Amino acid sequence: MNYLATHENKTRGTFDFPIEFHYVDPNHPRYHMPFHWHMEYEMILVLSGSFTLCLGTATRTLNAGDAAFIPDGVIHGGTPHDCVYECVVFDFARFLQENPIGRKSLQEALNTAAQQPHFYEKGSPACCLIDALFETMEKEPPGYEFNTAGLLWQLMGLLVRQTAQAYPPPPPRNKRTEQMKQVLRRIRRDYAEPLTLDDLAAEAGMTPKYFCRAFRQITGRTPVDYLNYYRVECAGELLCATDSSITEIALSCGYNDLSYFARSFRRYKGVSAQKYRHLQG
Repeated sequence: MNYLATHENKTRGTFDFPIEFHYVDPNHPRYHMPFHWHMEYEMILVLSGSFTLCLGTATRTLNAGDAAFIPDGVIHGGTPHDCVYECVVFDFARFLQENPIGRKSLQEALNTAAQQPHFYEKGSPACCLIDALFETMEKEPPGYEFNTAGLLWQLMGLLVRQTAQAYPPPPPRNKRTEQMKQVLRRIRRDYAEPLTLDDLAAEAGMTPKYFCRAFRQITGRTPVDYLNYYRVECAGELLCATDSSITEIALSCGYNDLSYFARSFRRYKGVSAQKYRHLQG
């Protein structure tokens, strides 16, 4: 099963309460964040250490107490540095669609506030709201659903006000970004199959040379490096979540050469696959 791929397509929370909370430490199978995107919104709060987050074309290192708001459809990924962090993923439109403000007003607010990167330092008004929301989601006191909804509305009002003051109207979404999304979609779908640089460049409708440059500008990695990184992340999840042999996992993640899999796994994880399974067990 492609855990990373299904994660992006799943329904968040429940139908009545479409929001999920995740506590992520070094033992979590998704501790590292491969580049991806989804049609929900996401917030990240760093509890300790630091986290380098790439959000569209913006990159920022978040330290303990800092937070970020990630719009829908934006390619993002990140690298934790001795870090513990929390994230909340939510379907904003479905979560608030019954509110009397109405769907049109909500969509206008989302379009205004959510098309720019939002990073918040510890102690800022938005960061305080995010911190309160995460605490409510984590502890789930009686009535926490109402508190969560109220905090989301406060946060949206703050984002709209700050965005209107700081940014011009958002431009149309970049064609190159959409091309890279198509490539990331292909990697998620076919990572276990033989994929060449030519295959990925064709998926983007670019020449291999131009595609390599464009892909690296967005992800910080070459296409082949990212493919191997993604395969190893999938293998790491399978090592934690299944009893399949290392050979079976390597083959299911697109590695027909077991020695190459061993070298790749050690390169990205710092330990052998066998030791990684033992440490995560």
